[in-house]
Amino acid sequence: MRRTCTPILVIALVIVPALAQQTQRQPPAPAQPPARQGEAAAAQTPPVPLPPPRVKINEYRERASRIIGAALTEDTAYRRLAWLTDRIGNRLSGSENLERAVRWAVEEMKRDRLDNVRAEKVMVPHWVRGEESLELTEPVGRKLPMLGLGNSVGTPPGGVTAEAVVVRNFDELEALGEKVRGRVVVYNVPFTTYGQTVAYRGSGASRAAKYGAAAVLVRSVTPVSLQTPHTGSLRYAEDQPKIPAAAVTIEGAEMLQRMYERGEHPKVRLTMEAHFLPDAESANVVAELKGREKPEEVVVIGGHIDSWDVGQGAHDDGGGCIVSWETARLLKELNLRPRRTIRVVLWTNEENGVRGGNGYRDAHKAEIPNHVLAIESDIGVFRPTGFGLSEKASPQARADFQEIAKLLSGIRADRVEPDGEGTDIGPIMREGVTGASLNVDASHYFDIHHTQADTFDKVNPQELAACVAAMAVVAYVVADMPDRL
Repeated sequence: MRRTCTPILVIALVIVPALAQQTQRQPPAPAQPPARQGEAAAAQTPPVPLPPPRVKINEYRERASRIIGAALTEDTAYRRLAWLTDRIGNRLSGSENLERAVRWAVEEMKRDRLDNVRAEKVMVPHWVRGEESLELTEPVGRKLPMLGLGNSVGTPPGGVTAEAVVVRNFDELEALGEKVRGRVVVYNVPFTTYGQTVAYRGSGASRAAKYGAAAVLVRSVTPVSLQTPHTGSLRYAEDQPKIPAAAVTIEGAEMLQRMYERGEHPKVRLTMEAHFLPDAESANVVAELKGREKPEEVVVIGGHIDSWDVGQGAHDDGGGCIVSWETARLLKELNLRPRRTIRVVLWTNEENGVRGGNGYRDAHKAEIPNHVLAIESDIGVFRPTGFGLSEKASPQARADFQEIAKLLSGIRADRVEPDGEGTDIGPIMREGVTGASLNVDASHYFDIHHTQADTFDKVNPQELAACVAAMAVVAYVVADMPDRL
């Protein structure tokens, strides 16, 4: 196992133990990640007084320093993510690439000698993109970059050719009403937050179909574009016709807006071969570091192993999978076996179905009461800033979690926000399991999210290593502390 020896990492290894012994200093608040800006107001409400923490972090400082030091000087996570992205590539549900990734992960986890490694079968939807294109035919001829939205229906073989009607919000669509019949509705909605703007991608097709639109084009859900369209799932309403839907770039949407406002009646031709095949067999990958005293109690950590069929799925979410996997491997290497079991889950089908998250809940329903905590990593592997802890966590759990996070002050990852959640852990959270998320500086995450540009070269090895350090320290202490979180 090769170890890196760059000056930055060596310095980090030397100073982190010292920093961990110092009195905690609260770092400046990082920029609010785009996905969570909407929750900022809730975080400003007066905090509820918390009880004294039960966990004695002084007893964990030396072990935390060992974990952080090892994480920052190991390159196993970086090399594995490179293999996953370069040799396997993107991993859409139903694809051979996804199943190659599942088999590879199981084989490698067994080589790591993790406990109870297995693939838990899940049937997943099999959506196929096929050939697709978008052309501006009037007032000038021009090809426009696009990506069909996941789960969209295709166009007729000859495509859909129609005049484009451009709106900036649902209110403008409602005002036009039947005037959009037979036309292509273009949603040119600037990015505010992901949670707000993604509504146009999710339900825009059915909202336009209500008034007879032939197809929709959605401005990519991103604050930045270099002619890069962003795909993602849509959801059809059961009571409306299914019409084709695709994402266009910011540049394309703005050009169509200008033409529309000048009264030039832009016309486009959208061609998509998108279709569904029968459900395919896939699996959640599961491995454990079995607890030494309370193995029946479980701390779950993980990310989703599937991705969209563009780019390499490096930040979304190959990195989250590797961070969780490396946590268990690293703790085993350090001979740090906690009281409780740490279970790594690489969920399948997060992107267009959540079958993996639902399948895990169903397969483990009997042991859900023994799930102490579930941590999801799915907002990229940039510099970690801390964790989100579910707003439903008990005051005692929050007090303990905030105390544990102080062990990460040396790498500036000690912030605890009241917004811990995740798509894959959502099903077990709804069954009462406390959820958390690994938070990072996601200020550039949505620049590449769901695009051809989500590739391995965008991953910083030091930031990936720091994500491993943060996840490993928190997972270990939560799993090892005498009292249950």
